[in-house]
Amino acid sequence: MQELINDIAATMAKAEERGKVADYIPELGHVDPQQFGISLATVDGKVYSAGCATTPFSIQSISKVFTLTIALGQMGDWLWSKVGREPSGDPFNSIVQLEHESGKPRNPFINAGAIAVVDAIMMGHEPKETLGEILNFVRYVANDDSICFDHAVAASEMAHRDRNASLAHFMKAFGHLDHDVDKVLGIYFHQCAIAMSCEQLAHAGLFLASDGINKPSDIRVVAPQRARRINSLMMMCGHYDASGEFAFRVGLPGKSGVGGGILAISPSHGSIAVWSPGLDAYGNSLLGTQALEMFVQRTGWSVFGH
Repeated sequence: MQELINDIAATMAKAEERGKVADYIPELGHVDPQQFGISLATVDGKVYSAGCATTPFSIQSISKVFTLTIALGQMGDWLWSKVGREPSGDPFNSIVQLEHESGKPRNPFINAGAIAVVDAIMMGHEPKETLGEILNFVRYVANDDSICFDHAVAASEMAHRDRNASLAHFMKAFGHLDHDVDKVLGIYFHQCAIAMSCEQLAHAGLFLASDGINKPSDIRVVAPQRARRINSLMMMCGHYDASGEFAFRVGLPGKSGVGGGILAISPSHGSIAVWSPGLDAYGNSLLGTQALEMFVQRTGWSVFGH
């Protein structure tokens, strides 16, 4: 398996077309697009890594998997009164769909949906408390207390928040947000600005590959049914309006982020994290997607069979 991971990293190192970094968030625009990292954490406790697998990067929308898990743990199925479970078919920051659907976001992984999830988990608390809860959860599932927020990225997002602020105010106008918009956005931007390496991220996703059990502690994070449901949402909605293409090419539940990371889950096998900052036209890591496609072709780990 290490040979395969090394081979993927070597292939990606030679790639000439590397996509475009997310320069609309200035801090992300400064990241070197030549970097590539990959890490696989298996359910039996092994880790295989290559490339820049220990370099921290901004996980951005991958964080939505963790806040969704927290929200479902706090309020169960009541969450679905706040946010839907359907693929969007639109860009992650689209306001058009919100207007058509009376301010209720289509799913928890588009920006509007993730903002609604943050509003739900606040439960009347101040931003600092909610941020502490989010960071503690991520540290717990990753088994790593060194994980932190990248405050420079959060500040950069806050300074360029107009589109996300529009989404939040729109939902507030329809009665779908309970808390102050600026407080909700402050949490959302910090959540997206969590910095993790591929190795940390692969560990953090492992509970979704092992029926909801956190490895290596063997403590249950979520029920098996809930782990399956989170995985199904990742499969349908984790890559925005390119989710169908990712399912077709890779065949694994996955969640991308505009920092260039992708977390992919192969149930009962392991959790794979890839990172390459250059994005395709849909905002997903160009080389990250290619690497996962190569990985599945060589291992046969697609959920759709060999």
